[in-house]
Amino acid sequence: MEKDTAPTALRLTAVPHKRASGAHPKHSDSEKGSPVSPSDENAAVLRAVNQPTEDNYPNGGFEAWSVVIGGICINFSTLGYINTWGAFQEYYENVVLKGHTPSEIAWIGSTQYALVFLPALLVRRLFDLGHFHGPLFAATVVLILCTFLTAKCTKYWQFLLCQGFGIGLASSVIACFGTSTVAHWFKRRRKPALSVFAFGSPLGGAVFPILFRNLHIAVGFKWAMRTIAFIHILTLGVANLTLKRRLPPKLVPGGLLNLKQFKDPAYTVYCLSGFTTFLGLYTMLTFINASAQSQGASGALTFYYVSIANAGSAAGHLAIGLIANRFGPLTVIIPATFLAGILTYVWPFVRGEAALVTVSLLYGMFSGAYAGFMLAPMMALGETSDVGRRTGMYLTALAPGELVGPPISGAINRATEGFEAVGIYAGSAVMIAVVLLTLSRYYVLGGWRGKA
Repeated sequence: MEKDTAPTALRLTAVPHKRASGAHPKHSDSEKGSPVSPSDENAAVLRAVNQPTEDNYPNGGFEAWSVVIGGICINFSTLGYINTWGAFQEYYENVVLKGHTPSEIAWIGSTQYALVFLPALLVRRLFDLGHFHGPLFAATVVLILCTFLTAKCTKYWQFLLCQGFGIGLASSVIACFGTSTVAHWFKRRRKPALSVFAFGSPLGGAVFPILFRNLHIAVGFKWAMRTIAFIHILTLGVANLTLKRRLPPKLVPGGLLNLKQFKDPAYTVYCLSGFTTFLGLYTMLTFINASAQSQGASGALTFYYVSIANAGSAAGHLAIGLIANRFGPLTVIIPATFLAGILTYVWPFVRGEAALVTVSLLYGMFSGAYAGFMLAPMMALGETSDVGRRTGMYLTALAPGELVGPPISGAINRATEGFEAVGIYAGSAVMIAVVLLTLSRYYVLGGWRGKA
């Protein structure tokens, strides 16, 4: 960049001033006392050219892609780890928390899910104000410490405190900072960069259940959790070393909330759709391992359906990244969410390993398409300058759905002693969300046709 910009700066000072023969330039007193040399002007221009602004995104290069690698590590150990909850749900029901109901145990996982998004408004505000390495490192320490402490847990409240609250809150800070940082380095290539960045989530969601299953059999639950904690040290250590801000802090007027945004029906309906979606979207991911044996799966494969679903989610992330630019994110996630709802209906009624593998893979693909791009419509729902605050309010609004959705499903499972009614409840919640998503798209476009 310096090779291109330096000659430009020199040319700016090399243009002579034309004046009549014999005329002398007039200077003010201040100009006489502080002459400005051409070299000073060149330096000022060069500083302006090289100053990080929103107009000169790198869109690539070693530093930018290092940030993306750090982001993959973050998603692997936060969202990827939390999406492993279905494996823990099944293990806790049958071993360490056998005396507790599925609904009670599901509160641990739903607390994790909800706390990733509930503080998003505050966390993004901290990032906008310029805070970065301190909160990121502190949250990293908390997540690793809580993972180590989970190995020592024996009582329900201990698991809820460490795995629910501790890991959930720490993951929120780390994940929000990671997403916001990637946006500092890419503009023209932002969607491809975010697609690569998001790949860490399904990758972690596929790896951790297999790892946990094999480790707790080979070395026991305590060392399984300690091994996962050591993996977090490696991945989050890389993230802390590679992630960094590029743009200066920004002060968006209006404080923490912009309640006027809710006067826009497209945004309000979209927030309602997020809340409703998560009342049912993660039900299958939470309970599919627990339900598999009653649906004819062998004991060996019972523990891997969460990994299969998360592998499908990786394909969904990549596929929607390729077609969302052409048709618009809302246009793509509406049919994907519809198909995820259909598969949630179907899930409890299938029998046999082949059917369960197929349903798990397809469900992961379509639910992953929604989860991976649910934030993409935010740009079309208001002013660009307020997109961070608008996104934070949306994530905070949908968090209660994630909190109560899986426990409601667990309570239905206990009351009916089966998963058929669970699938009907969760699938219906997702279908209501599809109606709301379609309505939000209509408000954005002012009609049914167009790209949104």
